[in-house]
Order: sequence, then C-alpha cells, then structure tokens
Amino acid sequence: MSELTISRYPIPDLKYLPEDILSRILEVQEKAKFIPNVFLTLAYRPAESRAFFAYHDAIMHREGSTLSPAEKEMIVVAISSANGCQYCVVAHGAMLRVFSKEPLLADQIAVNYLHAPINEKQKAMLTFALKLSNSPELVQESDYEQLKSHGYDDEDILDIAGITAFFGLSNRMAIVTRMQPNNEFYTMAREPRS
Repeated sequence: MSELTISRYPIPDLKYLPEDILSRILEVQEKAKFIPNVFLTLAYRPAESRAFFAYHDAIMHREGSTLSPAEKEMIVVAISSANGCQYCVVAHGAMLRVFSKEPLLADQIAVNYLHAPINEKQKAMLTFALKLSNSPELVQESDYEQLKSHGYDDEDILDIAGITAFFGLSNRMAIVTRMQPNNEFYTMAREPRS
C-alpha cells in the first residue's frame, strides 16, 4: 500500500520515529502481523500520537471496567458509523468480530444497532452513546436513569462516555487525514469460530 492511500499526510519513515513510538508500532505488528494504518498516520505528530494512544489505552483497557471488550467495540462501531468514519467502522468492526466471535455483528450494528442481535441492555448503552455523540446538549437525567434501569452504574456511564468522546475525536482525525483501513481488517474474523 503506498503512502498516498494511507493518509493525506506524510507517513514517517519508521527508522526516524522516536523510540517509544517505534517500539509500540513493532509490538502491534508482532501481534497483528501487520501495522494498522492509524499508527503510521498519527506518527506524523509524535506528541499527539502519544497522547492519543495513552487515552485510548486508558479507556479501552481500564482495569475494573465491567463493559466487555466486545461491548466497547460495539460503541466504537455504532458511533463511527453515525459519524461516517470508514476507518473506524472497518478496523473496529474487525475487532468486534474478533471479540464477539460473531462474524455478522459488526455489520449489523453499523447499519442499525436496533435491529442487531444484541440484548436490551446493550441497545440502551448504544442509544446513550449515540445521543451523547450526536446531540450532547440533549443528554439529561432521564438518560442516566434509563441506563441505571438496565443495570449500568455511574462508573459504567463514565466508560460509555469516555469511549464515545474519544472516538468522536478519533473519527474526525481519521476523516481529516483520509486514513484508509488496512486490507487485513476487511476480512478479519469473517469466518465463524467453532
């Protein structure tokens, strides 16, 4: 894949990257067997790349979170679809397929989560996330009460909000940089697992 197809901004040569950023990229490459384009695109501005991934890790891997990895990816896919972010829908759709072991779920959520085969609690989570993403000024006490009626607590609500807010930023940066999904994401975990 050429630089022009990854991002509208220059992709830094790996050998000139700061050691910490290069180390992270190589670690991801070792695990995934490819380098997700988000790492290459955001490496253009190292300080922002560090801040981006530090916050990503803080919200997506928060110790004590009761949201499952699949539920976190459901939020990312739903709001990224609403924001029209191709990179995040494709990349996080792949992650949702991996975590849920459901090869159709990401596409179903991206099109219309209300028709996806998820439970009512998860639908309430996505309803809140989409409202916060699309119309934050309309969020009110009844929205929190609705979440709590489905078993979410204040910590869960902060998790949902943090993921929603962060991926609002991520979606906009991916759109502006014209970040393209890696081909590997399109086919990842498409086959049902036994």
